Amino acid sequence: MIVAIANQKGGVGKTTTAVNLAAALAMRGRKTLLIDLDPQANSSISFLEHGVIARSTYDAIAETGCSLADVIQATPVPNLDIAPARIGLAKLEARLVGELDAHFRLKDKINQLDGRYAHIVIDCPPALGLLTVNALVAATHLLIPIQSSYFALEGTDDLLETIEKVRQRPNPGLRILGVVITMHDKRTALARDIRDQIQKVFGGKVFRTVIAKSVRLEESPAYKESIFTFAPDSAGATDYYSLCEEVIERVEARTA
Repeated sequence: MIVAIANQKGGVGKTTTAVNLAAALAMRGRKTLLIDLDPQANSSISFLEHGVIARSTYDAIAETGCSLADVIQATPVPNLDIAPARIGLAKLEARLVGELDAHFRLKDKINQLDGRYAHIVIDCPPALGLLTVNALVAATHLLIPIQSSYFALEGTDDLLETIEKVRQRPNPGLRILGVVITMHDKRTALARDIRDQIQKVFGGKVFRTVIAKSVRLEESPAYKESIFTFAPDSAGATDYYSLCEEVIERVEARTA
């Protein structure tokens, strides 16, 4: 499974979902790779100090002589490795202008790993540019985090249109794994209304698991930990482990 975590709207819990889903998969004993494709590098600094990131996903995608394996580092989580990002990743689109294989660079680099990972999770930037398209071309599945807020569905039409364009040619096998509602405060009527609205739009694609709004989830990256070691008894840990179980359930059901 190669799952891209994407939503061009920022602040929806995309990186939190990528980090903790990858950690949960690794905790199940499955060798997992987290690929950071966001120039903000928040997934990377959730596990690594800036100073130890010598080469990044920019180097792997932009340079023919640098493989993804050359930039991968181990994280403190057993079975979880990361291909980290740096701010220079923002220059990639300009670097690859006019290159015929621009949209296939990440897919080609992943293929060179020869299946060493059972699962790959890709953290996409909050945009629908070349980086996100590279992730969608490389992925087998797409997971869309949507924040439980008034503007929740803003921009989802553009994302769905991009997905259909990718399906038409470069990656016809791309599947929407599901939509996960994040930062949900069940105490408010507005959040409940937004949840109902998302359910109406996406129907059965919405995961049963809802990620509750949590201070612990916001704090854990500062300590270079996933929620499972930072606050293992928290609601955030329970929610993301439940999401992991649902993700595996859906993938296995569709491949059976």
